Amino acid sequence: MVKVKVRINGFGCIGRLVTRAAFNSGKVDTITINDPFIDLTYMVYMYQYDSTHGKFYGTVKAENRKLVINGNPITIFQEQDPMKIKWKAGAEYVVVSTRIFTTMEKAEAHLGGCQKGHLSAPSADAPTFVMGVNHKKYENSLSIVSNASCTTNCLAPLVKVIHDNFGRVQPRLCVGKVIPELNGKLTGMAFCVLTANISVVDLTCNLEKAAKYDDIKKVVKQALEDPLKGILGYTEHQVISSDFNSDTHSSTFDAGTGIALSDHFVKLTAWYDNEFGYGRGMDLTAHMASKE
Repeated sequence: MVKVKVRINGFGCIGRLVTRAAFNSGKVDTITINDPFIDLTYMVYMYQYDSTHGKFYGTVKAENRKLVINGNPITIFQEQDPMKIKWKAGAEYVVVSTRIFTTMEKAEAHLGGCQKGHLSAPSADAPTFVMGVNHKKYENSLSIVSNASCTTNCLAPLVKVIHDNFGRVQPRLCVGKVIPELNGKLTGMAFCVLTANISVVDLTCNLEKAAKYDDIKKVVKQALEDPLKGILGYTEHQVISSDFNSDTHSSTFDAGTGIALSDHFVKLTAWYDNEFGYGRGMDLTAHMASKE
């Protein structure tokens, strides 16, 4: 399989995790990174040792002014203005992981010879795609897309399963950008709990079709295969937030904490790693490349 060549702008927490995800995926090859605030020596240290997600057990070093990860040299730039970056030729896609350039106009300044790019953050105007939910609607004519927020990546797969099986999920989150028929018909809460990482979604559903709580558990378990394999998880264990640190699932349904107040009104919860989940963007990049 030919790997997709990408460059990454921003090597903060999300940029580093996106880089890890790229190496772990086997689908993406990172060839350049830009970050104006982190020098090469500190890049090596921060990539090797992550106080939240643990040590990277591959090899990381600085050599010939490049960041070398597992023997793969990555050219480093330190420009604040993306128009001044002399990007290395050969990259096909750019990942913007700064949370500063979140509009299409600002993001397009990063293309610099690349065909396309994606934002690892919500965007006011870029088309939004969540893997396993609406990624098949991606069209090759699009140059900049958003991979949504970590919360939307958690919520959307679960909402899709419930909506597909039990009809309208009604009781306003940006899920409406991903599942348009639910725009303005959805509310919920996401808590960043008092740990170094991890969040949980509390989703209230007013179902169109009557369902017992066991029916809901059944359809969620059935959805763990394609197209939600590896995206949606399921647990009946008595879990705590730290159990999901570095979990690569976008969303893990916690069957033990849901409540069915009636056959039409339920509260559902799902856990997600609100940092590591951004690695899902590498799957989106690979999907975009497959449509070329």
